[in-house]
Amino acid sequence: MPSDAPPLTRLSELKQSVWVDFLSRESIRGGHLQELVDRYSVVGATSNPTIFEKAMSSGDAYDEQLHELAAEGIDGDAVFWVLAEQDIRDACDLFRPVWDGGSGRDGYVSLEVDPRLAYDTLVTYREAMRIHKSVDRPNLMVKIPATKPGLAAIEDVISKGHSINVTLIFSLQRYAEVAESYIRGIERLVAEGGDPKTVASVASFFVSRIDTEADRRLDELDPAHPAPKELKGKLAIANARLAYAHYLEAFSGPRWEYLVGKGATPQRVLWASTSTKNPNYPDTLYVDELIGPDTVNTMPEETIMAYQDHGEPQARLQLGLDEAHRVLAELARVGVDYDDVTETLEREGVEKFADSFAQLMASLHEKQQSLTPA
Repeated sequence: MPSDAPPLTRLSELKQSVWVDFLSRESIRGGHLQELVDRYSVVGATSNPTIFEKAMSSGDAYDEQLHELAAEGIDGDAVFWVLAEQDIRDACDLFRPVWDGGSGRDGYVSLEVDPRLAYDTLVTYREAMRIHKSVDRPNLMVKIPATKPGLAAIEDVISKGHSINVTLIFSLQRYAEVAESYIRGIERLVAEGGDPKTVASVASFFVSRIDTEADRRLDELDPAHPAPKELKGKLAIANARLAYAHYLEAFSGPRWEYLVGKGATPQRVLWASTSTKNPNYPDTLYVDELIGPDTVNTMPEETIMAYQDHGEPQARLQLGLDEAHRVLAELARVGVDYDDVTETLEREGVEKFADSFAQLMASLHEKQQSLTPA
């Protein structure tokens, strides 16, 4: 690849897939999403309740359908699912050539189950199956949060031959459990005579939030015993590098090779929350430092544009593993509890998405009421 190729093109050549972490009806139907595919090497899209809240609560792109649904007597949560599933179908159709051309490697669009169900295994499973049936696209990934109860639902949906985006992963321990759930699901699918070639999955590791929380705790340490400044902004990348090392280990060896022989593909690691929250950090930090083969980075559009402008793609993900271990050890030494950091972030992540979902339901109801004649 010539060195003057755009950074995102070079990123793709390093076998990292670029997905966009945003979706709206306006972007799909107005041609903007297609432009990201054509000009910025975008080969997939992710959504979440916060993204839909932003998309549906502003503008008038959904007004006509909201009015129609009101006339049909459809209200409450059902309104959201009708709107969202239509957008996801349209986005899946837009990405279908990517999916077809890459034999199902990319071209996926993600839709999350109601995050208020994150601690209910059975209802999460049923909802994921319902969404897959309703959207009815082979390049759909249903998102399930990686809570402890979510792990069993993930395994069960995979075992039925459906693709899953496992979201809100923060800890190395939980990631190991997620990978195991995927492998067990594929083993059950194969044992029951299913075809694993129809199944894809990503494990979405949230990145920037880890530094935000760890840095906050470093700032709150006893001023008489301050932490070394070089520890700030280091945990997220260290965590991700150690996660990728586990990926390479989990998806190798006789157990996995047997499934590969049946047509299975590994559950790729996806880096999410990759815009930097601290203005003192480079805006491309969580892209440049986490480039490695068979990974995905789902970026907000601002990060995509920044990376195309001044990204410096090199395969750095497998570098500095000793340093990554040292960062975790040093944080523990100064009093930053890794397990508590990641448990807090998982709990808050579910809460934030649940709050966004509730706010979205309220705003859709309000908007529908305003469009309906008294």
